[in-house]
Amino acid sequence: MWKDFKEFAFKGNVLDLAVAVVIGAAFGAIVTSLVENIITPTVGILLGGVDFTKLSLTVGSSEILYGNFLQSVFDFFVISFSIFLIIRVLMKFKREKEEEEVAAEEEEADVREELLTEIRDLLKEQNRKLK
Repeated sequence: MWKDFKEFAFKGNVLDLAVAVVIGAAFGAIVTSLVENIITPTVGILLGGVDFTKLSLTVGSSEILYGNFLQSVFDFFVISFSIFLIIRVLMKFKREKEEEEVAAEEEEADVREELLTEIRDLLKEQNRKLK
């Protein structure tokens, strides 16, 4: 049983998952800092400090603070859109790099094809001379 557990625990998948969790937590801290310290204050400046938290509805002796919910929804959309833009820019750079690599591979394939064509032609010529 111990042997089976060791095989399971030290397989690449489990270790990869553990590393992914740790990196994900660290990345979460970076995203939180980005949102709290850069994006939210910038949006606040641009939109004049949009704040829905004071909106409420009083029914009898109960107060429904729907403004907090609206503020959370608004914050979610601002954060989501900001992260989308950042990821989009990063993906654009990645695509450009991949396109450059594909172009280099195609160029290398063209050179190989040329060389193979030359070799083929030389072999044909040698065969004609031998006959």
